[in-house]
Amino acid sequence: MKMKLGLLYGGKSAEHHVSMQTAMAVIKALDLNKFDIHPIYITEEGDWVKGSQLTAPVSSVKELAFSGETSMAPIALASGAGENGKGFDVIFPLLHGPNGEDGTVQGMLELLNLPYVGNGVLASSAGMDKVIMKNIFAQAGLSQVKYTWFIRSDWEKDRGAAYSKVEKDLGYPCFVKPANLGSSVGISKCTSREELERAFEEAFQYDRKVIVEEGIVAREVEIGVLGNDNPECSVAGEIIPKKDFYDYKAKYEDGNTALVIPAEITEEESQMLREMSVAAFKALDCSGLVRADFFLTREGKAYINEVNTMPGFTPFSMFPLLWKHTGIEYAQLIENLVNLAIERHQEKQKIKHTF
Repeated sequence: MKMKLGLLYGGKSAEHHVSMQTAMAVIKALDLNKFDIHPIYITEEGDWVKGSQLTAPVSSVKELAFSGETSMAPIALASGAGENGKGFDVIFPLLHGPNGEDGTVQGMLELLNLPYVGNGVLASSAGMDKVIMKNIFAQAGLSQVKYTWFIRSDWEKDRGAAYSKVEKDLGYPCFVKPANLGSSVGISKCTSREELERAFEEAFQYDRKVIVEEGIVAREVEIGVLGNDNPECSVAGEIIPKKDFYDYKAKYEDGNTALVIPAEITEEESQMLREMSVAAFKALDCSGLVRADFFLTREGKAYINEVNTMPGFTPFSMFPLLWKHTGIEYAQLIENLVNLAIERHQEKQKIKHTF
């Protein structure tokens, strides 16, 4: 029996197009002899459109942005996939950013009692909000660079006080980011008050909360984590941007970044990063997958930057490349994630809901 797999992609998010690229790559890799693939497209306006079963890989992203009869999200997910009316065996949310990666869709899938790939409600929402995530990491004793954060309404009341706090607590250089966004959207590096003012304006376009982080001289090293209760780590990989930092364009458009896999680090450093990755995974109660991102100084000091609870699967993406170099090819990685989703769902069914 082939597995009925619902692919959920697009989304009402600034990362809509990143999600489309991820969906394209996953569809190309899936074995049609093992899976019946059913696309569910969420438009940039938030409409849900369920497409026909895919019988061949799509050739362009445009084919994934199909039109048709829109439906309410729960109906699109629970109304059955195919003529026999059987529901989906697993949903694979290929969504990035708010309204998809932040626990909102995961909560709906939980209510529908559908198995789904990736992190649950808590890990997704905490991992999306960089401030909450960093607060949890601090409680877990994980080393981080200094940071501070602001709400738009407070900033609008006294912008000068916000800028002064950044300069006093962090200094320059620093990085300003929307708290609830990924893929390096809305991020700015600041080396002066003028750049800081522009950065706040930019970041607040994408979220009501921004986080500002201390800039340090360090290497950017990432590790993939895979599993549920007993997660495993990939080899480490290093990002070497040819510009000031690893921005959206370098990630998804021009590939203007060198990825060194495995990273040229010592075994002691590698072991330290693996231990920190697992600690971060468990602190957020993650499941399925995360990519853990670190700063590694010349002195061998490691700081966790963040985890991404739904890393991309584009041709330039680090996560699948890390696992490929660890010995798991892309298609097998996807199958492993589907199996982990089923494993977690079955484990949840043991929970009693009456007493």
